[in-house]
Amino acid sequence: MTRRPAGLRTGPARHERPAIDEAALDAARHADRLLDAARRLPSSRWADVLSRVPDSLRDGDLAELRATAMRARAAFGPRDSIRDALPDSVTEPFRESVDRLLKVLARHDLGDGA
Repeated sequence: MTRRPAGLRTGPARHERPAIDEAALDAARHADRLLDAARRLPSSRWADVLSRVPDSLRDGDLAELRATAMRARAAFGPRDSIRDALPDSVTEPFRESVDRLLKVLARHDLGDGA
């Protein structure tokens, strides 16, 4: 993932969009739990996939949030899913929080004031 230089934004600051910021921070908390569980697996595959997700959800601008949320959601694929490796107690809250973030971002895109 390429990070933009400090001070270079493509849109409004996150704190100017509290609903988005709150949803992203909630997803980051669930991502931390999911990553912690993935690090305890014998294989590092899912830990590698998730390694940057919590920080991107915590610190990313709006464009980075969307990209991170879409990548995170892709981990729940029909053939290869993180749900096959980790318990529902960590995967489902994360999936729900990412879906909530994507909905808030979509509302923002439509101008519904997120």
